[in-house]
Amino acid sequence: MGEQLDPFSASNLPDFISSQKIGRPVNFEGQTNRGHPFSGLKKRGQSSRSWVKIDQDGNSAVLELDKATIMKRCSLPSRDLRLLDPLFIYPSSILGRERAIVVSLEKIRCIITAEEVILMNARDASVVQYQSELCKRLQSNHNLNVKDDLPFEFKALELVLELSCLSLDAQVNELEMEVYPVLDELATNISTLNLEHVRRLKGRLLTLTQKVQKVCDEIEHLMDDDDDMAEMYLTEKKERAEAHASEELEDNIGEDFESSGIVSKSAPVSPVGSTSGNFGKLQRAFSSIVGSHKSLLSSSSIGENIDQLEMLLEAYFVVVDNTLSKLSSLKEYIDDTEDLINIKLGNVQNQLIQFQLLLTAATFVAAIFAAVTAVFGMNLQDSVFQNPTTFQYVLLITDRRYRNLKDDQHPAKDHRQRNRLNPS
Repeated sequence: MGEQLDPFSASNLPDFISSQKIGRPVNFEGQTNRGHPFSGLKKRGQSSRSWVKIDQDGNSAVLELDKATIMKRCSLPSRDLRLLDPLFIYPSSILGRERAIVVSLEKIRCIITAEEVILMNARDASVVQYQSELCKRLQSNHNLNVKDDLPFEFKALELVLELSCLSLDAQVNELEMEVYPVLDELATNISTLNLEHVRRLKGRLLTLTQKVQKVCDEIEHLMDDDDDMAEMYLTEKKERAEAHASEELEDNIGEDFESSGIVSKSAPVSPVGSTSGNFGKLQRAFSSIVGSHKSLLSSSSIGENIDQLEMLLEAYFVVVDNTLSKLSSLKEYIDDTEDLINIKLGNVQNQLIQFQLLLTAATFVAAIFAAVTAVFGMNLQDSVFQNPTTFQYVLLITDRRYRNLKDDQHPAKDHRQRNRLNPS
């Protein structure tokens, strides 16, 4: 008898199933899904974002980069990339790193290196304006072959500062045009609607003041710290690193050439040849000392030449400080208007208190007449009612009392009346 074939053996299974291991999920196209069944989905936090890269010639390109690629490309820690995340709201900041400058001012968030600017791709007007203006300036300099004293990173940083200062100044001017008419109207007409309008404007003023103050403090902090400014000279650091790398490459080539040198067997051995190896070692040590000395000189030259960046920051610090002074003047005007309103309300309150005193005096006088009327209106047996002249005395006393109260309320008027009666 022949062997019975197992209908479920691997040889009897279809090709697209027999080629797979048991327990591995198979899709409808006969392809294996290795690993997790949802491996086609991107991991959380690893999604790519759209960035705009602008090089030194003003050419721009849209890139899809994830967080890890950006960190590796620019040598940045993850905490610096959070400043560029549009989902988070962080205060304005300018951070100088080893190979990049992280800038987050207003709505412009970018990474500036010695070769390119990586800008967050967004549809905001400020971002579009920065991209177009930077490309325009770089292309014009490239076409005209104009050599600028500023390195590439400072050109990009200057444009960020310029657009941010212009944006803040425009917001302040818009707020001024809206605040002054409302305050003038409130000074003449104190109403609930005007007070609510001023309250909202004061909240906007406080928010804008905090933004401008943060930018001003950030620029001032950079100007006070020479080390931070020296870290932002990316082009010089790159050139120094390239020069150091070329020197090391030349030293390595020289070492390889010396180690691979062939000595002829028939040539006589020179007594100096025994010291050639030591001489090569001394030469390499001397070159390394010279290279380290050059690197120290270049680092010290960067520390001495930070005036260029300091002057750039100082120029925009003056602009931001002027904007801050405008906000201070506007706040003082609001405070003066509030003082004027408090004075007017105090005057109205005094008038109400005076009117209340007048009503109290009138009520007291009316109470006296009511008391006399009540006494004489009672059905009592008394000898007073038998004398007809008693009622006349009561009227005289009451009228005199009323006149005294009236004179106490208007002493100046009574004085003028006495002067008219007695002109002497």
